[in-house]
Amino acid sequence: MKRIKIAQLLKTTPSEQEVTVMGWVRTFRNNQFISLNDGSTIHNLQAVVALNALSDETLKRITTGACLSITGKLIPSPAKGQAVEVKVDALEILGDCDAEVYPLQPKKHSLEFLREIAHLRGRTNTMSAVMRVRHAMAFAVHKFFNDRGFYYIHTPIITGSDAEGAGDMFRVTSLSVDKPERNEDGKVDFSKDFFGRETNLTVSGQLEGETYALALSEIYTFGPTFRAENSNTTRHLAEFWMIEPEMAFYDLSDNMQLAQDFLQFLCRYALENCQDDLEFLSKRALDEEAAKPADQRSELNLIERLRFVTENDFQKLSYTEAIEILRNSNPNKKKKFQYLIDQWGTDLQSEHERYLVEKHFKKPVILYNYPAAIKSFYMRQNEDGKTVAAMDVLFPGIGEIIGGSQREERYDRLMRRVEELAMPQKDLWWYLELRKFGSAPHSGFGLGFERLIQFVTGMGNIRDVIPFPRYPGNAEF
Repeated sequence: MKRIKIAQLLKTTPSEQEVTVMGWVRTFRNNQFISLNDGSTIHNLQAVVALNALSDETLKRITTGACLSITGKLIPSPAKGQAVEVKVDALEILGDCDAEVYPLQPKKHSLEFLREIAHLRGRTNTMSAVMRVRHAMAFAVHKFFNDRGFYYIHTPIITGSDAEGAGDMFRVTSLSVDKPERNEDGKVDFSKDFFGRETNLTVSGQLEGETYALALSEIYTFGPTFRAENSNTTRHLAEFWMIEPEMAFYDLSDNMQLAQDFLQFLCRYALENCQDDLEFLSKRALDEEAAKPADQRSELNLIERLRFVTENDFQKLSYTEAIEILRNSNPNKKKKFQYLIDQWGTDLQSEHERYLVEKHFKKPVILYNYPAAIKSFYMRQNEDGKTVAAMDVLFPGIGEIIGGSQREERYDRLMRRVEELAMPQKDLWWYLELRKFGSAPHSGFGLGFERLIQFVTGMGNIRDVIPFPRYPGNAEF
């Protein structure tokens, strides 16, 4: 008989129809009640074994973590909190699990411990819920752009340019690690390398994405990116996924509106399609909040934060206006900010961004027209000579979730900026050349997918929203 997923069975009207279900044992009580989960839902299915129906040897093998195939009749359940259960007619053990050494016993485990057994943590309620939400959000990303006529472009993972100008990149080489060939000046001779030049793992698909925006009008990339920053925070990974749309004929205002529409669509999709998992994750987040000092607790629960995004028009204001609000705020005057705001040109920190969103405006915020000195070379320079047409979207509990800009489409202005920053023109010749051949106003932004998943799931550490996190000192699994 064909297997039926537990998520489907739990929605089925029981009429003693025969069904086959497969999954992993969560608990086995009184040699009679099996709690089974197959990952299709946060909820378990109860399978009831008749007393003396199975041999003692088989009963001993039904342990937490064991994988079973069960065939039986779907009947109404007298137990509280579940509408149906399966009355077992036949049971097969597909995979044994030694209860003495299985690390996932039916009790609460810390997230730190679960990272050490990342190959098994997907079987926990928390991680399975996060991964189902992650899938839903990935699908929603593609749906949003596809429905709006965008084209999905796969930009390179191996690249010879540093889009951010940050320099913190992972090198890709086929040269000998012990004795690489060197030039006369003693430097590594990358002309002998696989690609004939120095290459790295990409930090962004933006630059390559722009080339196709200036051919197909509206495109997006959604792929892995890499940063070799020695950062051990709850907000950073060495390997993460980025969503980067690039649009020809969009100015900064168009870009901001697309970012708002995109984020509201994603949050609405989560609320409509991940209800069971969000309710579980919301309760989990409330339990974590209760353990924090009162002044560090969020005013909104997980579901309320998502509705906070979907039900509010985003507040748009310039960086200059934001600096004035922050400089005159009580936390700044009373020196409660860790980083005090005292002058124009300061790079805003998460505490400042959250103050604007959660305390001052009480709605998501989009800041625009940032000082050129703190933004990337490719952003369009404004006529005031001080600012660029950049924008950041700020969310409750997380601060910046999207960063973007109108791109500099004027060859002379872009060239001057590259020269000011002493950037290697030989690596950017093709990007500069785009501005010579039919240049057009264009814009784009980047959304770190894991930051989005943190927001939607309420998870406090970014290492818990990706299946196998990569961070300094850790490339296990």
